[in-house]
Amino acid sequence: MNNNETKPSIIDIEKGRVENDHPSGVNNGKQYNISAAVSPNAVPGATTSESASASPRSTSERISRVFLYVIQFVGFGCSVAGIVLVWYYMGWEFGLPALLIALLAVLIASGKWRWFYIAAVTIPRDVTALARYVKLLTLVKKYNRQNATIADIFAEYVAKQPEKACLIYEGREWTFKEVSDYSNRVANVFHTHGYKRGDVVGLLLENRPEFVATWLGLSKLGIIIPLINHNLRKNALLHSVTVAKCSALIFGESLRDAVSEIAESLPSSLALYQLNDAVQQAVIGNAKDLATLLQNASKEQPTANVMKPDHHDQLLYIYTSGTTGLPKAAVITHSRFVFITAAIHMVAGFRNDDIFYTPLPLYHTAGGMMSVGQALLFGATVVIRKKFSASQYFADCQKYNCTVGQYIGEMCRYILATPDSPTDKAHKVRLIFGNGLRPQIWPQFVGRFNIPRVAEFYGATEGNANIVNIDNTVGAIGFVSRIIPQVYPISIIRADPATGEPIRGKNGLCQLCEPNEPGVFIGKILPNNPSRAFLGYVDKGASEKKIVRDIFKKGDAAFLSGDLLVADERGNLFFKDRTGDTFRWKGENVSTSEVEAEVSNASGYRDTVVYGVEIPHMEGRAGMAAVLDPDRQVDLVKLAQTLKETLPSYARPMFVRLLTKVDMTGTFKLKKLDLQKEGFDPNVIEDALFYLSPKGSYESLTKEIFDQINRGEIRF
Repeated sequence: MNNNETKPSIIDIEKGRVENDHPSGVNNGKQYNISAAVSPNAVPGATTSESASASPRSTSERISRVFLYVIQFVGFGCSVAGIVLVWYYMGWEFGLPALLIALLAVLIASGKWRWFYIAAVTIPRDVTALARYVKLLTLVKKYNRQNATIADIFAEYVAKQPEKACLIYEGREWTFKEVSDYSNRVANVFHTHGYKRGDVVGLLLENRPEFVATWLGLSKLGIIIPLINHNLRKNALLHSVTVAKCSALIFGESLRDAVSEIAESLPSSLALYQLNDAVQQAVIGNAKDLATLLQNASKEQPTANVMKPDHHDQLLYIYTSGTTGLPKAAVITHSRFVFITAAIHMVAGFRNDDIFYTPLPLYHTAGGMMSVGQALLFGATVVIRKKFSASQYFADCQKYNCTVGQYIGEMCRYILATPDSPTDKAHKVRLIFGNGLRPQIWPQFVGRFNIPRVAEFYGATEGNANIVNIDNTVGAIGFVSRIIPQVYPISIIRADPATGEPIRGKNGLCQLCEPNEPGVFIGKILPNNPSRAFLGYVDKGASEKKIVRDIFKKGDAAFLSGDLLVADERGNLFFKDRTGDTFRWKGENVSTSEVEAEVSNASGYRDTVVYGVEIPHMEGRAGMAAVLDPDRQVDLVKLAQTLKETLPSYARPMFVRLLTKVDMTGTFKLKKLDLQKEGFDPNVIEDALFYLSPKGSYESLTKEIFDQINRGEIRF
């Protein structure tokens, strides 16, 4: 970045991470102009409990306000007198323009003109969103009246377009009829085995069309299907099966070893179904050969003695990513599935004839609902991939004529770091959607790959606060109307960034943040409204922890997202950090996501984790950056110099750890808890460690230096 270049005032956003086939961080000698779109102190407004809470106005402030009111009153009086005189002596034809001029003068003097300006520039966005939202609610209410399930809606498209490609995987097309037939075979197998409405059957499969067709078939019987992360092993896998109270588990042939590892710890009543790639292959233990059973099953939907599921019945359990602790199973009903899928379709502007590309895991909301749902509920075609490949992303989009691409977390950074290719612009993608595209690379990404529009969204699987960027505002994850904010019951309230606890006023209620003031994002809970209901987790105790009560009046409740967001003057919303990730150093709040963006860019788009660590004899937590650099190619001199230019002194990492490997969740989020626990102790850490010396450079952190820091001989 040019030192003379001015950064645009855009708040940093960063949600999630990406794994699998991505560049190692080396940019092949190519430098991209990735101007940092924000500095950590770009957002005015304190977030600590002391500064965020309302403070009494000073005497001078009161005098200033009284003086302003007097001027406005006198001005208004003079204006009225002037209008009367003009009307009396010159006639009404002159009096009317005088009245309009006087009203405009009063409006400007009162300071209210700004509201009208904001209303004028944001009304096209608000009207567009409102029209799409009304269309969404109309569709949702239609399916509610019909008591329709996902299988019911899908059946309509099977009848309309049986030979159209529904799912495409590794070059093979699965038509709508083929998906329907396979799902019916699954339903018949489990129906004959005695499974019924309300039973729970876990699904442990890698990305493939059978994944979708299997849970769709089970849903026809009213079975609840936990979609289990196929990357989990041992305790985490065992927990995911048992916490959902599964009565059966379907797993793929490639995952037989993972299941074998926990077989002895599984409940004796749990039935196992192994899905082999071919029939009559060996299965583990007492597992049933599902491929053979399916081959012999009917492809007609079972109806005899089947209790039809309800529109509001539970459909899926989708697990949180488990960045802290074990995964929690979030409840997805048929109505919730419809709302989430239809919401992104309507608000983002998808079309039924779009061809979607998703390399995301199908066990998670983004890939398994938002993309796959476009085929099931809108008759679109969805291209799925076994795992993400940065180098093949746009090559695949070109190959399959995709018009909509999906991303999450750091995918776009990895794709941008690949060498230039003829496929960069030789595609038909008109829109990409997802969450986690950083403002620092947003313009470069859409420019290089010729992307007309980005629909960045924000939401949580279990949450009820979901928003979408519909007007291409760089970095924004959505908006709240400044004209009629009550239409969409979401808010940003003042909270402690370290704990996420709301800061309450003297009346015991929460306080709304002002524009450009960071706070915790909440979604008001309205139990009878599917768009505002909070279904929570299978674990009711975990659900209660995500609810905050007595927000703006006694007795109301809201979903507490745990994310720090900020709204600008026009209502555009920007992600700032996770509560708990923000730490305090040198009397300032430091956003880990913003520092991660700067460190990652300065080190060649490498995976980066930033967290706060405690230093003996010093208040707060010092910043520490863990950078994935197995080949030790990061230029620490350049890193220190770049961070000095792009970050304020309090936000610069005091310690750097060069990782030889990085631990990620299956939903592309870096795990930082273990790294944070290890701190900067070279006695327990094998990776290379460095500290920011008084000279301003990163120097090796030896055991001797570590001891000097602990004794207070080296201070920061």
